[in-house]
Amino acid sequence: MAVRTYAPVGQTPVLRVPLTRDHVSAIGAITPQGRLFMQTQSHSYKGEDVVGFLKHLLRQIPGKLLVIWDGSSIHRCQAVKDFLAQGGAARLHLERLPAYAPEFNPQEGVWNLLKRRELKNVCCKDSTELSYALLLALARLRHRKQTLRHCFVHAGYSL
Repeated sequence: MAVRTYAPVGQTPVLRVPLTRDHVSAIGAITPQGRLFMQTQSHSYKGEDVVGFLKHLLRQIPGKLLVIWDGSSIHRCQAVKDFLAQGGAARLHLERLPAYAPEFNPQEGVWNLLKRRELKNVCCKDSTELSYALLLALARLRHRKQTLRHCFVHAGYSL
């Protein structure tokens, strides 16, 4: 799927693709041990989807769970508040980052790795192909525990 193009000097290659409204939305989490969790879907995430992801994390990770997330409105929606009020907060501790502070979010490092390294030069014809490319990139990234742990160090957290 990676595409490398060559063109005469001064002639930028153009890739023609159909104009669609398809997209791939992703939600992810990373642990200091380098475990990576991610879910994708073909529509935008809603509060119920975030609750589902938090439940997934609670099933996969034992003990207390610190969730550091940005100030996105979806993280403060009623569905999330209801989940926390109904006992979801027993093992969860939520910390909201200051507005416009992605450099303090280790997950942003993962998004950067995916976009700028793993999916660099990937050209997909549709959202299905993009989802598949993303799954392959995640599989490669999951094997690089030290790189994933460095996302925490880069964000200013000590391990």
